[in-house]
Amino acid sequence: MISKQNLGKFRRSLHGWFRKNGRDLPWRRNRDPYAVLVSEVMLQQTTVAAVIPFFERWMKAFPDVWSLAVADEEQVLKQWEGLGYYSRARNLLRVAKSIVADNGGVIPDQVPELLLLPGIGPYTASAIAAFAFDQPAAVLDANIIRVVARLFDFRKSVTDANGKRFIEQSARSLLPGKGGNLHSSALMELGALVCKSGKPECVSCPVRGFCMAVSPEKIPFKAPRKMAVHERDLRVFAFANGRVSLVRSVGPRWKGLWLLPSATREGKMLIGFPYIVTRHRIRMEIFRARPRAGWQTFDPAHLPPMPTPHRRALAILVERE
Repeated sequence: MISKQNLGKFRRSLHGWFRKNGRDLPWRRNRDPYAVLVSEVMLQQTTVAAVIPFFERWMKAFPDVWSLAVADEEQVLKQWEGLGYYSRARNLLRVAKSIVADNGGVIPDQVPELLLLPGIGPYTASAIAAFAFDQPAAVLDANIIRVVARLFDFRKSVTDANGKRFIEQSARSLLPGKGGNLHSSALMELGALVCKSGKPECVSCPVRGFCMAVSPEKIPFKAPRKMAVHERDLRVFAFANGRVSLVRSVGPRWKGLWLLPSATREGKMLIGFPYIVTRHRIRMEIFRARPRAGWQTFDPAHLPPMPTPHRRALAILVERE
């Protein structure tokens, strides 16, 4: 562990580096708790570069928790379209409705109260407390977990219960008494820009003198990934009178979004291409069909919310027509 005497030096070095090198990200420009909530949910399993345009578009459509709370699910999914993992959008809608109905539109500033909100887990609660309310909360995203594991040369799995406990306790030992926003932002940025996955840029690290890692490129250790699951996704393209037929997904995958209908039999394939959902490696194959009762038709210029693979396939097929 870093001694109390060195802990002050560690924080000064880390925070000073961040003040000079931290990126100008739209959700860092103020401490609006709603903006922090939206950004943190969007950043789950998605890169910063991918999130920025979606965040800016979302904030124009739903600038505060009140405007989101009165939106319907289809509006929300349409704004989220293309970002993937659509359950995150539905969770944002649920939490907005709860905040308005039960908290008068005020987002709580303490982790225990934040955890009472639907769909808010320990990470998101800690992130809101730190970034919006400057609380000294341990925010454990992938970047910070990697930084902490390397700082303490932790050579065991960070994904099992013991590993998670060690990382959390170690991260808490680094926390300042106040200034959680600066501290957690700096640790997160260090992991994103310097202490990167794979081979880190140790020469550029502002806290390299405090790092105990002997082989940082081998840390963190993680449990082996599950084997990929290969699937075929057979769909049909039904196009008549300038309109395309779609069906609404009842879930669990892409619940509430509109899809090309499932194929009941195969014929001459129009197009086929792969896509990935978590560990599922899927090949979509699309065949021609006639519209059927129960399928809803849409003008291709005014489509409802669709997942990216279906929207991309439809764009190609309509262009061919």
